[in-house]
Amino acid sequence: MQNELQLYTFFRSSAAYRVRIALNIKGLHFKTISKALGKGEHQQPEYLAINAQGLVPALVVQDSVLTQSLAIIEYLDEEFPTPPLLPSESTARAHVRAMALAIACDIHPLNNLRVLNYLKRELKQDDPAVNDWYRHWVAEGFRPLEQSVQKYSSDGRYCFGTAVSIADVLLVPQMFNARRFEVDLSPYPKLVQISQHLESLPEFAAARPEAQPDAQ
Repeated sequence: MQNELQLYTFFRSSAAYRVRIALNIKGLHFKTISKALGKGEHQQPEYLAINAQGLVPALVVQDSVLTQSLAIIEYLDEEFPTPPLLPSESTARAHVRAMALAIACDIHPLNNLRVLNYLKRELKQDDPAVNDWYRHWVAEGFRPLEQSVQKYSSDGRYCFGTAVSIADVLLVPQMFNARRFEVDLSPYPKLVQISQHLESLPEFAAARPEAQPDAQ
């Protein structure tokens, strides 16, 4: 199956970034197919026939097309269980999922490209206003997440316990975006510390946006 994995991606998409990290952690070979969001390639009919939402990522596995980054990551964790991205104990799994969802559901949907473009085009907001919007919702999400990792990180290197989890896979792309939009990260020292460690790991480093073939 490994040779059949195809990932539709864009180098700066944080959702695709997550999936690249997970694929690397699982040691899976995959082919990347870029869809430049700024050029609208994700809205072309040939891609909409693959993913009707017109979003990245999409992962082609044999005859199936998997969409939505968290669904893809959990599929990979079930299909390729070593190393695991979720703890074995049910309460621990719930805590890890809650951290991941705080990013995937509370921060990212308000700050993804189509929302920012709507603010600019339809609502006529200028760049400073849009950037303020972005920073506000990152702060709203990072504040409680900082408290969670302070409680559940055992060694200051991972969001939960002493091993990589889905929470870590989602944290690093969100931290990349936060730096890109010049979010003040000083209130989140534990998140910064954890992200710095994770970004030093080869699986995370290979997934970084600037390392992708379509990086511009």
